[in-house]
Amino acid sequence: MSARTEVISLLEAPRTRPNVLVVVTLTILGLIVLLAVFGRLVSPYDPMQQDLGLGLSTPSSEHWLGTDALGRDILSRILAGTASAVVGPFVIALGAMVLGNILGLLAGYRGGRIDSIIMRWVDLTFSLPGTLVVIVVAGTFGGSYWLAVVLLIILVAPGDARIIRGATLEQAPRPYVEAAKSIGVSEPRILLTHIWPNVAPAAIANASINFAGSLVALAGLSFLGLGVAAGTPDWGLMVAEGRSLLFVNPVAVLAPAAMIVLTATTVSIAGDWVYERLSSRGVSR
Repeated sequence: MSARTEVISLLEAPRTRPNVLVVVTLTILGLIVLLAVFGRLVSPYDPMQQDLGLGLSTPSSEHWLGTDALGRDILSRILAGTASAVVGPFVIALGAMVLGNILGLLAGYRGGRIDSIIMRWVDLTFSLPGTLVVIVVAGTFGGSYWLAVVLLIILVAPGDARIIRGATLEQAPRPYVEAAKSIGVSEPRILLTHIWPNVAPAAIANASINFAGSLVALAGLSFLGLGVAAGTPDWGLMVAEGRSLLFVNPVAVLAPAAMIVLTATTVSIAGDWVYERLSSRGVSR
């Protein structure tokens, strides 16, 4: 076997070995995505329906996770609440990645005054207490869920900009960029089709971290009453509503809290796996 064949075998061997953790993670993540889309349809009961006659109850054959103080089925509310728990963090991660990547690419590639202006904005944003800013602004304007999403995009994007700027500074002097310039390739095309694919692994990995952080942040805002409207099926709000039931029906608190932790963990693991895959492909090329 030649040396070249041995190198190729070593590079491709890890791809053929099944990683149980990754398979389980992606399966769970797929189920969460399905629940975000079809959660209300597969809920055994109407998540908003109250049964004051039944009131608080522990898990049973009819209500697998029991009911809350208003007689609402906890399992149905968890399933239906997947949408509000997942959509907001996804929008934040995607919005912050787009905004941060554009600014980071411009700052790293152009340099000079543009770099200085963008990085001063980044420094200013990092100096602000982000959580406190969201609480104050969202509380002032009535605690809107989507207002909190927009605020978090603005506060999260600078982190993406700083990471992508550093990666762009590393890529900009390389021969393939100089070759593209020499044949007259436009700047937007150089940034989007030449440089960005090489910094994409870091961008995607950071987006997964942003998703997990935003999931916890939005759940915390809902816990404080500054996220979704009262009564809406939402994991953070369910934790707030069920905290007084901890010693009566602990599932009312532990189940939505476990879903928050499980979702954040699976997205983080999936992001690391995607980063490793994209990075290894870059090495193999």
